[in-house]
Amino acid sequence: MKVIIEIANTHGGDLDYMLELVDSFSKFDNDFAMKFQPLLAETLATKEFEWYPVYEKLAFSPNEWQLIFQKAKSTKLVWLDLFDDYGVDILGQNISLVDGVKLQVSVLFNYGLFERLKKFDLSKKKIIINIAALDFDEIAFFVNKFENEISSEELLLEVGFQGYPTELIDSGISKIQAIKAKFNNRIVFADHVDATLDYSIWLPIIALQNGANIIEKHVMLTTRETKYDFYSSINILQFEKLVGLIKDQEELLSAAFINKKENAYLEKSLLKPLLNKKVPAGKGISLIEDFDFKRSPQDGLNSRAIENLLNNKSILSKVKRAGETLKRSDFKTANIAVIVACRLKSSRLKEKALLKIGDLTSVEYCLRNAKKFDSIHHVILATSDLPSDADLVNHTFDESVIFHQGHPEDVVHRYLDVVNSLKIDVIVRVTADMPFIDNEILQLLLDSHFKSGADYTSAESAAVGTNLEIINAEALRKVKFHFPRADYSEYMTWYFMNNQTHFKINLVQLPDELVRQYRLTLDYEEDLIMFNKIHEALSDVNPDFTLKSIFDYLDEHPNVAHINSHIQLKYKTDQALISMLNEKTKIKTF
Repeated sequence: MKVIIEIANTHGGDLDYMLELVDSFSKFDNDFAMKFQPLLAETLATKEFEWYPVYEKLAFSPNEWQLIFQKAKSTKLVWLDLFDDYGVDILGQNISLVDGVKLQVSVLFNYGLFERLKKFDLSKKKIIINIAALDFDEIAFFVNKFENEISSEELLLEVGFQGYPTELIDSGISKIQAIKAKFNNRIVFADHVDATLDYSIWLPIIALQNGANIIEKHVMLTTRETKYDFYSSINILQFEKLVGLIKDQEELLSAAFINKKENAYLEKSLLKPLLNKKVPAGKGISLIEDFDFKRSPQDGLNSRAIENLLNNKSILSKVKRAGETLKRSDFKTANIAVIVACRLKSSRLKEKALLKIGDLTSVEYCLRNAKKFDSIHHVILATSDLPSDADLVNHTFDESVIFHQGHPEDVVHRYLDVVNSLKIDVIVRVTADMPFIDNEILQLLLDSHFKSGADYTSAESAAVGTNLEIINAEALRKVKFHFPRADYSEYMTWYFMNNQTHFKINLVQLPDELVRQYRLTLDYEEDLIMFNKIHEALSDVNPDFTLKSIFDYLDEHPNVAHINSHIQLKYKTDQALISMLNEKTKIKTF
């Protein structure tokens, strides 16, 4: 029910007028109700009251009211506006035809009428109470009274009063939001402005826009003289216009947040991203750095579509020239692999990859955590083809981990063997002395890697042993081109960080909760002791504990963190090594 058609006293006591009015509005069905005012002079007023003679003219007999209700009920809901005991009698006699009851604000103080209402079964009826001139405390009083003492289907609150006509400023529009803020009841707006004003049509629309749920509107016939209540009553042509506007408003408010036409407008008006340089297959692209945006008749993807592909970790599958647009067929989903480099030649901690953290060897611990990574297609354990490393085949954690044996010293060569064999596009570089690698860090780095169009991505700062490196296979091939013998590729990072004019480097600032100064790489006995303490403390509670859990534990147990805190990283403190790496890993240009 959206609109209550208010008959009020426009009928003037003329049954033919009443029936003709009901019939003329019969086409408004389903979502409409019609409200009547059954009253009797002697039960409503004393004889000396000035309107007593009018009330006498307005009266209909019980049989006439039943006829009226039956006619109205055939097309819409029937509501009664109760003023006196006669109205309550008519309700009782026609209870099966009535769908709702309304009480004017003055009737709320008729305690006898309220007591009579309590005797009816109104559990399937709605009740409207008008709240004109009531403050919030009084409204709350009557809401509680009706909801606690009369079991109705719903109690609605009505704003508006009849002022013959009501001035626009007094219409009650300003009350709607305030009432909705304090009460959960739906709101009815009763409009009584001068029917000759445009506002007689637009005020109900304004009320709906301000939060009213139902409109009550007075109506009259256009072909008959209307003596009473014509001030605020509109004819059927005006009512049709009002209903049309209400439907328009409902469509406007329920329209899709983004419609097809505005989508088409955006698609048509978006500037085309045109590559500003040649881009090889397998290289990342950046919407910020690699495109010019222009209006162009060329067919191709817009920036939103390209961004969506990058967010879904897609990579260029073919060479593209400067000035070209990109098409969906130019992309493929990147084949991403974690390659864990491992040897058993450690001099500081003999065969450290086979030392136990809990029940797993440290290399298995690393592989287990690598397998928890999302967006990864392969996990590879890459070692040398020397007999001394052959035993690692028995420590791949599970059968899905690919075991690869390759060049003993040139790790870049070893990686590229795997890359070419499996057609890998993007590598996650891990070393086996990193047992506590974490998926959350990986996802942050991967997302940034694809969005930035980087060749190489890593965290700007991270706990030792938790940082990861994301490398495009195309970039690794470029390293190999410049360094046919990558003799120092155990320190693969240097080949990228020392050649930032040749590679796009992307360093990511991790959130504070993923960064600490702790040492979580395995090189010394102290590291192994600390790792086992971490494992013992956390694995019983949650076998899949995360890096955040480790940090929380170490934050709360500084004595454990202190076990290996004195150990320094050689590649950060050995100046001779640093100088040599800087010299040997820089691309020479002549």
